[in-house]
Parts: sequence; C-alpha cells; structure tokens
Amino acid sequence: MAKAKKVFICRECGNESAKWQGRCPDCGNWNTFEEVGEVELAAVSKAAAAVADGTLTLLSDCSTEDEHRYATNISELDRVLGGGIVKGSLILLGGEPGIGKSTLLLQICSSLDKNLDILYVSGEESLRQIKLRADRLGVNNEKLYLLSHNNISAITSVIAKNKPQIVIIDSIQTMSHEEVSSAPGSVTQVRECTMELMKTAKSTETAVLLIGHVNKEGALAGPKVLEHIVDAVLYFEGDRQSSYRILRAEKNRFGSTNEIGVFEMQSAGLCQVENPSQMLLDGRPDDAPGICTVCLMEGTRPIMTEAQALAATSNYAMPKRTAIGIDHNKVSMLIAVLEKRAGVKLLTQDVYVNIIGGLRSEDPASDLPILLAIASSAKDKVISDTVIAMGEVGLAGEVRAVSNIDVRVSEAIRLGFKTILIPQNNKLSQKHEGAEILRVRNIREALALLL
Repeated sequence: MAKAKKVFICRECGNESAKWQGRCPDCGNWNTFEEVGEVELAAVSKAAAAVADGTLTLLSDCSTEDEHRYATNISELDRVLGGGIVKGSLILLGGEPGIGKSTLLLQICSSLDKNLDILYVSGEESLRQIKLRADRLGVNNEKLYLLSHNNISAITSVIAKNKPQIVIIDSIQTMSHEEVSSAPGSVTQVRECTMELMKTAKSTETAVLLIGHVNKEGALAGPKVLEHIVDAVLYFEGDRQSSYRILRAEKNRFGSTNEIGVFEMQSAGLCQVENPSQMLLDGRPDDAPGICTVCLMEGTRPIMTEAQALAATSNYAMPKRTAIGIDHNKVSMLIAVLEKRAGVKLLTQDVYVNIIGGLRSEDPASDLPILLAIASSAKDKVISDTVIAMGEVGLAGEVRAVSNIDVRVSEAIRLGFKTILIPQNNKLSQKHEGAEILRVRNIREALALLL
C-alpha cells in the first residue's frame, strides 16, 4: 500500500497543498486551509485500474428512451427542478438553519407517487424524532423507510441492497467515510461522502437528494468542488423572521436555472404560493410617495413587486446611498442619470432603495420603476397604485426595450393595473385590452406623465 500523507485543503474551494498557506492561491480567501487526516492513496490506484479495464461507448449507442422524471406533485418545486426529479440524479439543497430544508424534503415523501420506495436517512435525528416531525407535517406514506446512520459505506450498502427510487440524506455534513480520519463535516469528509453517493446514484439509477448546511457567509459549507459534483444545486432564501421562502436553482443540468419557487412557512409545513405577485403587492400603503410597481422576470414567470425609495435630507457631507435587493452601483447610476438628465437634485439627499419581498432584482426592466420611485420620493408626489412601469434606463436617460414584454403586460392587466409604461421601441406582438399602454422614449417623458 502506498504511504499515507497529510495534506492541507482549502475549505472554500478544495485546493490541496503540502503545507499550510495563509491565502489560498486558487480562490484567494484567507485562513481557509485546514490540515486533514491521513488520506490513503490506495483507493485512487484501485479506481484508476478499474477505468483502465473499461470500454468506450459511442454517443449514438446511448439511449434516452427510458428517461424518467419523478413528479413531486409540488408545482413550485417541479418548476425549479425543470419538471421533476430525474432518475439517477444527485441534488443538493442548501440554506440557513431553520429555513425549511428538512421540512420540504419530508413533505416530498408524502407528495411523491405512492408506488415509489423512498429512503430517508438522517445523521442528525433519531427515528422517533423523524416520526414526530412527520406526524406534525401530516406525512403518510406506506413505502417511506427510515434509517438513522452516518456511516456512508453502510448507507450505500443499504441503497444497493434495497434499491429505493428516491434517497434523502439529512445532512451531508453529518456523514462520515470510514477511510477518512477527519471529523464529519470537514472538507475531505464532505467531498468523499458526496463522491460515494454520486457513484451509488449513477450505478443504481437512484435519485439522491442531499441537504447541505451553509457557512456564515451564506455559501454552502464544505469544499466548492461539492457544487461541481452534484447535478443540481438548490438554495432556500428568505428571512427566518418572515413566513415566505424562495427556492432558487443555482445549477441544474436537467433544466433552467432561471425559475424560482415561492413557499410560505405555516404550522403544518411549507405551503405553495402559486400567485406570488398578489402576495407581494398586498399591504401597499395608500397615497405614499416613493413607491412604484416593478415586474421582474424569473425564468418564464413574471412577478410583480414594489420598488420603494426614500429620499431624505442628509446630515453628512457625503450623502448615503443604500440599496436592498438591487446592486448598489446600479442605484448610484440611476441617481446620477436622474440628476443629470431630468434635473432632480439629490446631491444633498440620502437615498434608500428597497425591493419588497426579499427578492433580488437583476432584471434591467426594473431600472425605470426604481428611478420613478426615487423621483416620487424626492418630489413628494404619489404614483398611483394602478400604474406599473418597465424599461431599461441608459446613461443618456433613454428608456430601452426589454424582453418578454407581452408576458409582462398580460400579467399586469390580469392583476388589475390600468396604466402601463413601456419603452417606445418595444413591439407588442398581440393586442392587449383592459389597460392604457403608454410609450416613453426617455425618463423626462416618464416623469412628465406620472409626476
């Protein structure tokens, strides 16, 4: 057997080094190198020998006729996954503690096809504790099997013997590999356990769902390579003090990464929010300046929410520019355009911008409503709650065309908006009735119409 060695591994990206380094040369993070225990190299040699004896397969000989997705029957989750759980896939679900990761996956066990064999493996809870949580959530499935264990070799042996269609691991940070001497949750343990589960998933055509914890920066705990191993990475977002949760795909080999799912945490578990726009628009104050409705495209779904702004006299030589839910530099740019091209003086004003609902706007169509909200607050004039605007704003103050304009307008009309501002250059491919559609070429025209 080859001689064992000790190495230092970056906990952020998995970079290995023979000695400790203050800064990782690969990802650039400081104080992330950790010494791991003895790593046997015999397994690597054995794997290399197995590959050498393998045969090659032509692409044309591969068949996808038996390709199958397991529908979870939770439409918000199926939307994010791209239609359901792909057979033989490895899916990682991450999020802050208490956000609802274990709750969602336990609810999946109840909503999946009752003919599927499901194995729920927990390294954190006893069987009694899982049963108590399942009773609280109303989970009832005669083919749901439980296992409380954290030895990955024993778990993969159980999977290979019983061949369940779905396996849930709660959580990957509690699993340990007997050939790795470091503690569970370390960089090496997480990586090796995930690799074992990947091999099992691909060889047995079992879909494996992993729960992953996050670190204090909000990124998935463990090596960065963990996200490269799995087929899909899903993140639960939201404030623990708020009842609403957003499920977003950061990576998906079998579907789009632009879709989101919206859930509400209730006493009986997570409930779907099939009309998030209505939820986000509820509670809007009447006759309040500094508010304009914005339409964000999340994949193929238009979501309406509020862009709120507050301009107040500054007590400092350098006025504050604070942004929540939108890039700070984008807000600074819009303020500069508003001052230069529309004559709205904000040099002595603190400006605060917020996108309601915990959403983060990266959609260029949000430029115009955010700019209008800032101008509304600065001028102390109200924008009607029946008005919605959409458009990208350039440095010359022009309002540029945006994508999916027909979908946005149709959703706005469905929700009862009576006045819709769109860019002059956007062409509508269908006739929309029930609202007045106003076209604007620049921000001066938009301000003249509303303020």
